[in-house]
Amino acid sequence: MRSVLRLFYLLRIIRSLRLLNLNLHFHTLALDGIYVVQEGGQVAFRPVPPASDAEVARVTERIFRRIGKLLERRGLGPRSNHDESDTLLHNQPLLAELYSASITGRVATGPRAGRRVTKVGDGIDLEYLAVPASPRCASVSGFSVHANVCIPAHKRLRLECLCRYAGRPPVATERLSLLPDGRLLYRLKRRWRDGTRHVIFEPLELIEKLAALVPPPRFNLVRYHGVLAPSAGWRPLVIPESESSDPLPHPNCPARKQFLSPDNKNAQKRSCRPRNYSWAELMRRVF
Repeated sequence: MRSVLRLFYLLRIIRSLRLLNLNLHFHTLALDGIYVVQEGGQVAFRPVPPASDAEVARVTERIFRRIGKLLERRGLGPRSNHDESDTLLHNQPLLAELYSASITGRVATGPRAGRRVTKVGDGIDLEYLAVPASPRCASVSGFSVHANVCIPAHKRLRLECLCRYAGRPPVATERLSLLPDGRLLYRLKRRWRDGTRHVIFEPLELIEKLAALVPPPRFNLVRYHGVLAPSAGWRPLVIPESESSDPLPHPNCPARKQFLSPDNKNAQKRSCRPRNYSWAELMRRVF
């Protein structure tokens, strides 16, 4: 795909790798350009200049206003009565308590309920705190947008690393260790600005943090939009064809035998797949 991808950070509940708390933001991969129709019905990619700092600031301000109006309409604004409008608090009070504690970095259950998560560090480094503002970044009343990560065209390895970062799992097990007293130490990937390098959990505290990171049932964490959406009319024209000639490698799969039968004319097409995937194929695509 002859295009440039840029990573935008917006707002969504996503599984965090930092303090294992709920961090509300989006990871969005967007095309740095548009597709246009040429003569003959072919589509071509036209890149656009990168966004300026002022444009990112306007987007951040618009997000702040729209999210505020959305919360007000749903009765979750600062002037609303949350006890009456919060259905989660009525239906799942324990889960609501875990969410609230996870967002604020506190402990929800056990003898340390209400206290902050135990942090271990070496104090504040004043030079480390003096971090200059990054380009194409803006913050408005706690809402921030970071749009300065760009992947050039044909850099497939860098694109793969970026996608892996956006879809990373909730816990990096290689940074989790057991202390002699039975507590669990989680090493941060980078030191925080206040000097924190590790956080320590009681076993029950770690379980409650992980429970708050489990997504609700039937909730899609990955979504496609624009020309890359599943039902987009131009999607077959802009995505690359699969290089695999055998999409169903399992030898005893009934769908594979039907797909590769001599009477099946569609088997000659490289990108053609059967209507219903086998269970093994679905498991491979998901995991």
